[in-house]
Amino acid sequence: MPTYRMTFGSLAFLACNTLFLGIIVITTIYPFLYVIAASLSDQLYISQGKIGIIPMGFQLDAYKRVFAFPMLGRAYWNTVVYTVAGTAVSLFLTICAAYPLSRKELPGRNILTGFVLLPMLFAGGLIPTFLVVNALGMRNSIWAIVIPTAVASFYVFIQRTFFEQIPSELEDAAKIDGCSMLQTLWRIVLPLSVPSLVTIGLFYAVNQWNSFFPALIYLNDEKLFPVQILLRDIVIQNQTDQMMTDVHDDKNLLSESIKYSTLVVATLPILLVYPFIQKYFVQGSMMGSIKG
Repeated sequence: MPTYRMTFGSLAFLACNTLFLGIIVITTIYPFLYVIAASLSDQLYISQGKIGIIPMGFQLDAYKRVFAFPMLGRAYWNTVVYTVAGTAVSLFLTICAAYPLSRKELPGRNILTGFVLLPMLFAGGLIPTFLVVNALGMRNSIWAIVIPTAVASFYVFIQRTFFEQIPSELEDAAKIDGCSMLQTLWRIVLPLSVPSLVTIGLFYAVNQWNSFFPALIYLNDEKLFPVQILLRDIVIQNQTDQMMTDVHDDKNLLSESIKYSTLVVATLPILLVYPFIQKYFVQGSMMGSIKG
């Protein structure tokens, strides 16, 4: 069998590509490693700027204070509820919009596609959105977090493209067997669309988990605050006094350690989800982004 020999141009491209991707990986991973190392390091080393990616003066005192903070448990629960409910609602509405638009026989298909495209070009703005949410009585409720950002037009188009790639013969066979359109969607189309649905669901979940601005403007009750509001109060507004119960604490030093620990606690759970759905993520991203 003939052996494939790489040309000088191919080797140069491979070397440059590897170097470029390596730089991206380092610049992406380093901040996470630094934050983790700082959260596990002694406060004195943090104040002296000696922390790299390896903890110095290993300690867990900041984590103990973060987990003992009474508002953390409720904020975490609120975030989980908002993320799960928001992702479920977003996927349901995305499917409801994408599947009809993928049918070429849909009357007014191009006009409806234009309506879906419109929010990608023009947004209503913060004040009109706030007035609508307030008029509908959704303030200080889960719906104020879930409904206004429930559907993203970009993901609707990705899912529509994926639906269009499913062979029409499968749906024709389902119709011959007596399946209605909803039965065809539930039994044939959705099982074949798991990679794209998991991918889009991950995007929705990450956006919902990291979202804090809707909660900031729509929620006044502290019992409804998500963990990102708590993170904002601690990291940006420097509200760490409630976590320091010892009168001998050096608040200037311990405050920095608590901030890093809170960042890890708020970020790590959503990062741990990715390895379990990685096989779907790559396949769904590729198949839903092209039209073959």
